[in-house]
Amino acid sequence: MILALRALGVGDLATAVPALRALRAAYPDRELVLAAPAWLGPLVELVGGIDRLLPTDGLDRLGATEGPVEVAVNLHGRGPRSHRLLATTGPDRLFAFADARADHAGGPAWDEQEHEVARWCRLLRWYGIPADPTDLDLARPLPGTMPTGVTVLHPGSKMAAKRWPSGRYAAVARELTGRGHRVVLTGSTGERATAVRVAEDAGLPADAVLAGRTDLGQLAALVAGARLVVSGDTGVAHLATGYRTPSVVIFGPVPPARWGPPPERRRHRVLWAGPEECRPRDGVGAHPAVVAVEVDAVLAAVEEVERVVRADRAVAA
Repeated sequence: MILALRALGVGDLATAVPALRALRAAYPDRELVLAAPAWLGPLVELVGGIDRLLPTDGLDRLGATEGPVEVAVNLHGRGPRSHRLLATTGPDRLFAFADARADHAGGPAWDEQEHEVARWCRLLRWYGIPADPTDLDLARPLPGTMPTGVTVLHPGSKMAAKRWPSGRYAAVARELTGRGHRVVLTGSTGERATAVRVAEDAGLPADAVLAGRTDLGQLAALVAGARLVVSGDTGVAHLATGYRTPSVVIFGPVPPARWGPPPERRRHRVLWAGPEECRPRDGVGAHPAVVAVEVDAVLAAVEEVERVVRADRAVAA
């Protein structure tokens, strides 16, 4: 068995796709097991090549692996807790970044400034496994009940610092609706109130609020068939990258050089105020770098993305 640990969220799993596919290619005859939260199951199926999901929420404990572990792969973090958790499975080998605190000195050094996708590919290459950081595409979900051709605005984020002000989302929604976009609002159940407020301020109908009404598989289907996605630096942005859905992503405390879409994918635009705005701050709420992004900048980025889409279609025709 090959056991990979990535017990995090949607964006974290999406950025580990190239590494997981590299493991699949390197061990075609072994069972590939992913230790990750159970609710990520629908997205794990869209990654492809993973034989089994071992439900793991955080780093407190792993469930029964149901067999010997030949290689344990830490795609979760730098250690030491994640290293030690994998060590409890008694693997023959551990692929992980070097961490003396976990008595693991054999791996490569951690680079804090490295892009998240490149990080895990470099880890595997250090152990002799080729990994392609551009292999980010997700499998398309089966046709379902989600609307297609809509523009998805996702005003929420688990981190308050990454949330662009809801009033600005409303202004974008109002303007895009006037341009002929069918705007819908997504988010978790806990973010539904924010989505409702954005819809009301933008003059959208109640059925435009899909926040709290979609599971992860439905959200993936919605993004896969969308005209456009506008969001902060969160999981939905990574789904847009995985489906090559045109997107505008607002970055804040973390620069796009570490978590953004690949620059060669021209249908994605990132907006970031730069390192000057990413200084330490006091208090709670949106980070200054997020607040520094104005509505006009988002609308201009939407126009840029849509020009690229039109150009691509003209070439294809």
